[in-house]
Amino acid sequence: MAQEEKIFADGFSFKRNEKAPDFVVGRLSIKADDGVAFIRQHEKSGWINLNIKTARSGSYYIELDTYESPQGFSTPKPTPPAKENPVAREENDDLPF
Repeated sequence: MAQEEKIFADGFSFKRNEKAPDFVVGRLSIKADDGVAFIRQHEKSGWINLNIKTARSGSYYIELDTYESPQGFSTPKPTPPAKENPVAREENDDLPF
């Protein structure tokens, strides 16, 4: 399988601050003009997906996620939990659990 060429997200920058508290993952900076132009060029159905990755050098970069699900494929919707049957519950009231 041939690997597609990376599309780096123009105008986007991600940096980690090792001195920041644990709950701070990092800082995303967007150069407004470049970021907006990149989004407009690559958006599909009003969305754009970006991946934050680690380079071999250890620094971070932001890449356009170009994955598209196969045609006709959809994620199944979760089935809602079944409602409890109150009659069955009354029959089992003597159970210790």
